[in-house]
Amino acid sequence: MGSRRDRDPARGRRSRPVRVGDPGVRAARQGSASTFLEDGGARAVLILVRHGRTAANAAGLLQGRLDLALDEVGHEQAGRIGALLREEPQGTLRVVSSPLLRARQTASYVSDEVEVDERLQEIAYGEYEGRPLTDVSPSEWERWRADPHYAPEGGESLAALLARVRPALEELAAQSVDRDIVVVSHVSPIKAAIAWALNVGIEISWRCQLDQASISRIAISPRGPSLRTYNDTAHLG
Repeated sequence: MGSRRDRDPARGRRSRPVRVGDPGVRAARQGSASTFLEDGGARAVLILVRHGRTAANAAGLLQGRLDLALDEVGHEQAGRIGALLREEPQGTLRVVSSPLLRARQTASYVSDEVEVDERLQEIAYGEYEGRPLTDVSPSEWERWRADPHYAPEGGESLAALLARVRPALEELAAQSVDRDIVVVSHVSPIKAAIAWALNVGIEISWRCQLDQASISRIAISPRGPSLRTYNDTAHLG
């Protein structure tokens, strides 16, 4: 006996499954239920790239605004990013970068023409820049995680970070008509971008893992931004 969902309720007999090719039935794009459900008819995509590794990354140090160069591994990672993004179907991409050297070096592997936006630079860690995570006391970590308006001495809060990153993203989204934009930045601004796309609080940053040289994509449509992929590192092998 067939199950209830296999039977035609109008005739009481088993119905043939609907197939692509039947009248009014067509295939959806691979990996999606429909264009509407996927991204609302995205007109463009913001491609968010975290810069490649630096010596400070390798040592587990907080970099913040320190203007450090990529190390050998970082250059290799950036080369893989460039090899992937230069093959984007829309051809030449617009590339916008943080002003910090590690981001600009990464961006240079994607395009010879790189715009710089100061609002995309890393969060300022103040007195903790250049120091290991273990230097942050448990009590300060607890306060930092509990209050998005808290900042270490001389540093920047997550709330302030979102306040400067959001307008940059909104401007880029408005300009991204039929042309994808690569945004090369840092862990905290990219997490702020994810919060913007999901329309959630910046506190989500503490629950997001973002790897070095990863790629995330935010689709831009008339309905607003929507997260398409996050923390993709497949290009790194």
